[in-house]
Amino acid sequence: MRALKVYSFKNIEKLISTRKGETKFGEKLQFISELDMLKDQKAKYVLFGIPEDIGVRANHGKAGTSGAWMAALKSLVNIQQNRFNKPESLLLLGELNCDEWMEKASNLGEEDPNYHVKLGDLVKEIDEQVSAIVEKIVAAGKIPIILGGGHNNAFGNIKGSAKALKNPVNVINIDAHTDLRQLEHRHSGNGFSYAIKGEYLKNYHVFGLQKNYTPEYIFQEMEQSETLTYTLAEDLFSEDVTERFSEELDKIAQADFGLELDCDAISGFPSSAVSPSGFSVNAVRRFISMAGKKENCRYFHICEASPTENDAQTGKALAYFISDFIR
Repeated sequence: MRALKVYSFKNIEKLISTRKGETKFGEKLQFISELDMLKDQKAKYVLFGIPEDIGVRANHGKAGTSGAWMAALKSLVNIQQNRFNKPESLLLLGELNCDEWMEKASNLGEEDPNYHVKLGDLVKEIDEQVSAIVEKIVAAGKIPIILGGGHNNAFGNIKGSAKALKNPVNVINIDAHTDLRQLEHRHSGNGFSYAIKGEYLKNYHVFGLQKNYTPEYIFQEMEQSETLTYTLAEDLFSEDVTERFSEELDKIAQADFGLELDCDAISGFPSSAVSPSGFSVNAVRRFISMAGKKENCRYFHICEASPTENDAQTGKALAYFISDFIR
């Protein structure tokens, strides 16, 4: 993969705050030097980052999701290795080197009438790389955890998984939005639309969809479909959200599926479309833990987190999400 930056321990060594008598998670993480070595590894999960925000900008959104990967990594490597956290189960692959794409995006003028279309062209290039990496990981019998960037990367996750499994996959998406916008230029709002078009996505459920930010045409399309379903956030105000999530998860998990988490769905969470309304961090942690225990779960994607500079709390939350999933 031309854009994959494969990590070794040296890439994270300076991020780890060592302490006498303790072992930090990062000190025992697994590494490889090339993707072809995956099949021979004991680790069940493979983590890699996508530090970009081009898809968000192509969707008329705010930049910032490119910082989520490093914020999460700094926190993850410093959690404790103990009876509950077993770093030998996680292989730290590295990151998609997005520097060239990010530079090209920064050189585009927003006054250009084709600004968003040109950003979409860069997103297509990222799609191909993400898809190829995910396909390799899933084909090796591992479960990829993909962190960072916009929800545009859902398309690469779904496509790569479907190609490796030779069948379309189901997806449950914890999200305030459907990301089923029209098939225009590629951006963070139409990854699932393109996955459906490519016949990579079968059954799709959005959990926590908010009434205020979903176009009417999307509601109509979903209600006319046998494979597109949703649970409204507003319908969960007086319900046991964990029980309701369990019910929807059981339907999706009957076949190979992916778990998508858009941090916009979390109340007050620093994200590309931060909202005062949504799930609590603890509720989302329960959802992740439940999905991670399902035998047919094939990947986990965390996206749209947009930490500010020196925002350790967001990184800490993202590290919680990863550790909950792999337990």
